[in-house]
Amino acid sequence: MNTLKKENKNRPIGFFDSGVGGLSVYAEFKKQIPNEYTLYFGDLKHLPYGSKTKEELVGYAREILDFFKDKNVKAVVIACNTSSARAYDVVKNDYDFKIYPIIQSCAKVIASSGLSRVGVFATEGTVASKAYTNELHKYNPVLKVKETACPLWVDIVEGKCRAGDDIEKHINEMLKFEPEKIILGCTHYPYLMNELQKYAPKELFLNPAGIFVDFIKDDLQKCGLLTGASGTEEIYVSAEPESFVQHSRIFYDVKSLPQIINLTF
Repeated sequence: MNTLKKENKNRPIGFFDSGVGGLSVYAEFKKQIPNEYTLYFGDLKHLPYGSKTKEELVGYAREILDFFKDKNVKAVVIACNTSSARAYDVVKNDYDFKIYPIIQSCAKVIASSGLSRVGVFATEGTVASKAYTNELHKYNPVLKVKETACPLWVDIVEGKCRAGDDIEKHINEMLKFEPEKIILGCTHYPYLMNELQKYAPKELFLNPAGIFVDFIKDDLQKCGLLTGASGTEEIYVSAEPESFVQHSRIFYDVKSLPQIINLTF
């Protein structure tokens, strides 16, 4: 193997999200591809992303992607549905490494699965962008899609408020649409499964994390970028490292790592 190709393969892969939710994708990635050198950035300073403007989200994405550029990454995974929906199309051509956005990467697989009616639960920002509808329709124009914003669900997962009637209300409204699958279009939402399945069958809900990681793995392999490195991990946050560790427990075990690095741009 020539030296340049080997150096490219051994460069890290970056992941980012507004907080701990993206660790659900990160955990699936580490399970499937444990030997990759990975960096995770949780932007707790600007949490939550779901209520931010497009301009704000593009600015946050550029800061994080610039940080990853300085870390000489070979790829970046946008493990955040809101950033995929509202920032990716603006920044996608501005960097010389591969960028994998969760919505766009999963849409082709989901749209080609033979479904005719699909529901989406997501943040306010993702739903306002109609990103899931637009991306799914690129591959299946006749697919019926209903998107519903669930602004309290992230706080429920992170223990900032209690699960009340909000979950039942959204599910009952979605069930009137008669979806064959409901995409959990925020990386936090799969961790509400114990609550969700009280009101609808568990198999109705679709967690995109597995689809997403399969897509990334296949693409890295096609591009000759999979490595047999040591599996080194580095975790960065923009604020509140103690809070990150506390809330990360349901997503991924970060306590075994030497430290959580707090950055300020």
